[in-house]
Amino acid sequence: MAIQRVRSKQAKTEALLADIRLREHVPETMPMSRDSVRDMLERYGMIYAKPVNGTFGRGVIRIEKDPEGPNLYRFQAGDRKYEFATFEQMFEKLLAVKRKKSYLVQQGIELLKHNGRRFDLRVMVQHNPRGRWESTGIIGRLAHPGRIVTNYHSGGTPMPLEELLGEHINDEASLRSFARNLRALGENIAGALAKKFPRLKEIGVDVAVDADFKPWILEVNTLPDPFIFRKLPDRAVFRRIYAYAVAYGRFPRTRRLRRRART
Repeated sequence: MAIQRVRSKQAKTEALLADIRLREHVPETMPMSRDSVRDMLERYGMIYAKPVNGTFGRGVIRIEKDPEGPNLYRFQAGDRKYEFATFEQMFEKLLAVKRKKSYLVQQGIELLKHNGRRFDLRVMVQHNPRGRWESTGIIGRLAHPGRIVTNYHSGGTPMPLEELLGEHINDEASLRSFARNLRALGENIAGALAKKFPRLKEIGVDVAVDADFKPWILEVNTLPDPFIFRKLPDRAVFRRIYAYAVAYGRFPRTRRLRRRART
């Protein structure tokens, strides 16, 4: 039986919101329209526009309202930055710049930074050989200095969790506790999604951590890249991830490991 993949961000968000334990970790997300962009900017000051179906951070746009600046509105798409005096000017340009597909707008979460660069975390969750969900790896993704997304494909740098969070959580026991809670969150997310999509075998959860160290579920990828975990110093993490993927049929048992990390 084929491993299930789910492209729609909206469908995955709805499955997460159906689980009462997860609702507080899901940023508000709405279909993109003139009214939803205006309303969410008024309430949050910063939001992200994302294609309903998309990968690798392609097409993601960061939109901000700055009441103290000479131009009230600005957004960044890829490397390009735009500023506008009025909402209408901004929204018309947004429609011209975004990809020609359906979009969502999501409450903006200000990511923690490392050396002035934003980062988020990827939690790999897999069906283990006993048929249970297990968080098998956590890796940080440090954004390229000039970009708004952290994806490796977009110039992000994979880094160990401890290195990125170490300057924010300087107590080793607290850091271990945070990692345990993150792994538990990943397993809860997988369980919630599996209720609606029962043939899932693996997910990659992109998690933002805010200034209060609250984890937010930015996105769930149902075709996660296992090879990024080769960038971790602990090689046993990738070996376990790959072994599980072979066990549930993503890779043939005779397949030789490739030497370069994929995005």
